[in-house]
Amino acid sequence: MSQAVADRQETEERQTVGGRFARLMDMGDGALAFWLLLPTAVLLLAIIVYPVCRLIYTSFLSLSLTSGLPASFAGLQNYRDMFADPVFWSSFWNTVIITVVTVPGALVVGMALALIANIPFRQRWAFRLALLVPWALPLAFCGLIFAWFFQSDYGIVNDVLRRLGLPTVIWFNSYAWATVAICLTTIWKTSSFMALIILAGLQTIPRSLYEAAEIDGAGRVRQFFEITLPLLRPAIAVALIFRTITALQTFDIPYTMTRGGPGTSTVTLAMYIRQNTVDFLDLGYGSALAVAMFALSMIVTVFYLRMIRRGA
Repeated sequence: MSQAVADRQETEERQTVGGRFARLMDMGDGALAFWLLLPTAVLLLAIIVYPVCRLIYTSFLSLSLTSGLPASFAGLQNYRDMFADPVFWSSFWNTVIITVVTVPGALVVGMALALIANIPFRQRWAFRLALLVPWALPLAFCGLIFAWFFQSDYGIVNDVLRRLGLPTVIWFNSYAWATVAICLTTIWKTSSFMALIILAGLQTIPRSLYEAAEIDGAGRVRQFFEITLPLLRPAIAVALIFRTITALQTFDIPYTMTRGGPGTSTVTLAMYIRQNTVDFLDLGYGSALAVAMFALSMIVTVFYLRMIRRGA
């Protein structure tokens, strides 16, 4: 008798579990999407939203680990100090200049490399493989390599200038020449990234469009401006968003090449944030600088997204 009762209870439990599973599978699309996206939302809150909110909160505090004083609410004082800080404005404009120069430069060079890599020839695989080399190298390693290239006494660049009978340049003793060296290094490093994204976009363009254009008598230049470039706009927009954001956060290449010199003339915003938070241990002021860089990145991202939406 007890065995029959136990079997009946087990059957009822199985039916209950089965009914719950059936109800779970029969939930609507909205409920299913909610439960599927919930882990991702929690993860984003943990690794993105909370740190950003904590950063903004810290930017309103007077928190210097070298003062020995406890953290206190400072209101907008860190931001007032930031706007009155000449080094902040110098680092801000250095960052803007590097972004304005290197992003279009990397786009032009990357476009040329992608178009070459898209040409059907026998050694195309080797050329495409070579595109990965600059992109795969660490940023700090690239900075050290090009710091040696631009070294005034034994660097390759000055050696080439001597062989051509041209005057040599002391690259890192001048703000202008140091900025040129940093921008050239950054363009070399990042153009391969642009080329890979643009090459992926080129692969999606149907060959039949070019064949129809050739039948209509359109030359290669006209095909590029009327077929290739318009159809590449989504890929170019994605490449520009990523490249611009990373350019605004430039740190490794100028840090390893010039250490911000001569003086503080080539310090970027990311370098100045690192100096205040790591060297000076002023977490409140460093957080205010980081909020400024975050706001600048968001403004640029929104600008690009509006362009994409308007183009679509």
